[in-house]
Amino acid sequence: MKDPRAIILKPVMSEKSTAAMAEGKYTFLVARHATKVEIRQAVEAIFKVRVMQVNTQNRQGKLRRMGAHQGRRPATKKAVVALAEGQTIKFFEDLR
Repeated sequence: MKDPRAIILKPVMSEKSTAAMAEGKYTFLVARHATKVEIRQAVEAIFKVRVMQVNTQNRQGKLRRMGAHQGRRPATKKAVVALAEGQTIKFFEDLR
C-alpha cells in the first residue's frame, strides 16, 4: 500500500461537507491518481475507523485569464467517505 498521507491530502471544510458529517460522511481532497480502494485503506489506516463506501469526484481546473495570458487552475479529486454506523472521526468533531 502507498503512504496513506500521500493519498489523503486534506479535509474539505464547507457548509455542505459539515452538514454531511451528521450522516457519517466525511469529505477529503485526495491525490488524483488514488483509487477508491486506496482511499478506503488510507482513511482506515490514518483514523482507525471502518469505511463502508467511497464516492469520488474529479474536478477540472477552472480556466483563468489575466489580461492577454490564459491559464488553468490545477484539477483536483475529492472523495466522500461514509463510515460504519456510530463511528466518527475525532479530527472533524474538533473543527465543528
